[in-house]
Amino acid sequence: MKETLRPGLSRTETRIVDRPRTIDFMGEDLRIYGTPELLRDIEFTSRNLLLAHCDVGEDSVGVSAAFDHSAATPLGMEVRITATIAGVEGRRVVLDIVAFDAIEEIARGQHTRFIVDMAKSKQRLAAKIAKAQAAGAPER
Repeated sequence: MKETLRPGLSRTETRIVDRPRTIDFMGEDLRIYGTPELLRDIEFTSRNLLLAHCDVGEDSVGVSAAFDHSAATPLGMEVRITATIAGVEGRRVVLDIVAFDAIEEIARGQHTRFIVDMAKSKQRLAAKIAKAQAAGAPER
């Protein structure tokens, strides 16, 4: 992790609310940005911010998110998501999140990510899979 990772840094990304980002259970006339898709876009915006401050072989993983999705955004509208680093505690990074569509604020909250060493993460995952298989868990 580079020393450049510090509070106050931010990144803004835009997304178009395309069909896969919408809910469908209220019918075609009410296709709006789904909360799980908003969370995915928040995660990618946050990850992209952190990647610029990771060393080679590092990445980040999301570990928590708490936000209010306060307004509906219809299919086809553009959304602007901003992630701002609120705090850095070792490898733990807390980001303040805000999102707007063309009319209003649609979301606000926090997202926490951990900077991880990908090689070590791969080793831990392989060990967990081996342990699960030894315990009789179905193979993947």
